[in-house]
Amino acid sequence: MLNIAIGSDHGGFELKEKIKASGADKIKWVDVGAFDQQSSNYAEFAHLVAKKVQDRAVDFGILICRSGIGVSITANRYKGVYAALCLNKSMAQSARTHNNANILCIAADYTSFEQAQEMIQIFLSATFETGGRHELRVETIDGVNDELYDN
Repeated sequence: MLNIAIGSDHGGFELKEKIKASGADKIKWVDVGAFDQQSSNYAEFAHLVAKKVQDRAVDFGILICRSGIGVSITANRYKGVYAALCLNKSMAQSARTHNNANILCIAADYTSFEQAQEMIQIFLSATFETGGRHELRVETIDGVNDELYDN
């Protein structure tokens, strides 16, 4: 059973709740909020999920806001975190196989529940293609992080 941290702001709350209910038998969800549809700050939840992924307290993370952009920008501030905004199955596949993404970011305003389910299934089942050009590219990203950040 996979441990997945999941978080959303108020704009992604409804989709987050549907996702959790659909995968309850295969996934142990670590829900960091939001816990209702009251206006909230997406960055707070992105920080919580990214920290859990960075600390390896969970296997993967899922973040949801209206556009998916804000949560992906926030999560990518963490060393060792690769948050990918995906809008379709092909992007979810590439995020894992080519970019070693460990957080799937979903745009609630542009993604149906069915699309989200498909992307999550693909994202969680795909594996990173090690030993080739994709690994070299991710290592290059990590090298820049080492130079820019001391965290």
